[in-house]
Amino acid sequence: MLSEELKSKTATNHQQLEKKMIYSIRMMRDANDYASLLQLFYSYFGGLEHLIKLHINTDILPDYAKRRKADQLASDLLALSAPVPSLAEAEYLPEITNDAQALGATYVIEGSTLGGQIIKKILGKQLGIDDDRVISFFNGYGENTNSMWDNFKNAIDKNSDIETYETVIAAANETFQKLSEWFDIHYEFIK
Repeated sequence: MLSEELKSKTATNHQQLEKKMIYSIRMMRDANDYASLLQLFYSYFGGLEHLIKLHINTDILPDYAKRRKADQLASDLLALSAPVPSLAEAEYLPEITNDAQALGATYVIEGSTLGGQIIKKILGKQLGIDDDRVISFFNGYGENTNSMWDNFKNAIDKNSDIETYETVIAAANETFQKLSEWFDIHYEFIK
């Protein structure tokens, strides 16, 4: 099944990005630092979602409209009275020219909902952030996060065949790599 292949064949890039993110989060000291992190995610995921929506339709992912993250990020930023930045330009994003690449990129975005549960706890302990109005992105789908993840994996497995596996996996890896580069370029705690 593709969902299992994705997990194993993206593990290295996923773990490298995860280390970078956890380190950055642990370096945060206040709400301004937190807003900077949200701005970084908004720019990248917003730009990525713009490319994905050109290739994902309700036949492939029936609930895709519910899975958009940029709106949650913008809401969190507005609740923090922080500016909503512009979207990342194509040169910083993975290539997405078909539905297989769109599924690979969406895998990374959807995976962030699982990691968000852990990050939410870290933010609560470190910064005392637990207001749902400013942490909706990291809250994911709340109590439905695991079921939404399972539904996504089922959609990937249903809509991919052996011929597209490598394309989906390559797009997911490129998405992890480009997001890692985006962190390197734009997030002050990485430097």
